[in-house]
Amino acid sequence: MRSSEHSSSPASAPLRGSGILVTRPSHQAAPLCELIKQAGGEAIRFPVLEISDPSDTKQLDHYLDRLADYQVAIFISANAVRYAMSHIHKRGGLPDGLRVTAIGRASARELHHLGVEVSDYPNERFDSEALLALPAFADVAGQHILIFRGEGGREHLARVLRERGAVVDYAEVYRRVKPDADTGELLQRWARDEIQVIMLTSVEAMHNLYELVGKLGRQWLTRTDLIVASQRIREQALKLGLAGNILVADNATDEAMFKTLVQWKQGT
Repeated sequence: MRSSEHSSSPASAPLRGSGILVTRPSHQAAPLCELIKQAGGEAIRFPVLEISDPSDTKQLDHYLDRLADYQVAIFISANAVRYAMSHIHKRGGLPDGLRVTAIGRASARELHHLGVEVSDYPNERFDSEALLALPAFADVAGQHILIFRGEGGREHLARVLRERGAVVDYAEVYRRVKPDADTGELLQRWARDEIQVIMLTSVEAMHNLYELVGKLGRQWLTRTDLIVASQRIREQALKLGLAGNILVADNATDEAMFKTLVQWKQGT
């Protein structure tokens, strides 16, 4: 079979004819966009989150100065790894004996790339509930645990760990910012029916998109299909009145989101 014939077959181009809105931050969007391109789809980049340094580093410095007092460090995202380890390396690295845990595969992979041994991370669902279900967190009474995360976010993980007897602190190492985005081209593409599905990996991303597109954009947003990274995002989308077909991926990794995207296409 000639390569041109192979490239046009449904099996090699399962996303052909689909315009897919990718909302990941700019520095994280390329791998997913490449997967979409290789599958024959068009990846339309529209970042709805920007990642930057925390508003105040004094509290972060306080926790990093006491890092040797903790038994467990939990990294809540790949961004948490990047920003935290940048500060930690400047202070000589992680202390011996600290057990490092990641909330998912992406954050574990980032830690491995930086030469950090990861003791535990969930194998399928990558969220607080899956992390808490690991045997290592069944009995944490008396342990001091430091959670590296962005500013704000869910309190469920820390609340449950405290209920189990742990002493838990947050080291907020980055913040998520809604970008000052120009939506003109996006709205034009929607008007031309060039966007068939949107990919969303957090509740905050969904709310930012909803706010950024304004009243005009919402007439299309509320009818456009969604690929989301968790049931929680789906529930929040329904509360906002987003009424397109909503498919839930196993987790927020590029691989899981892409797999669900192909399933969406097969069902359309």
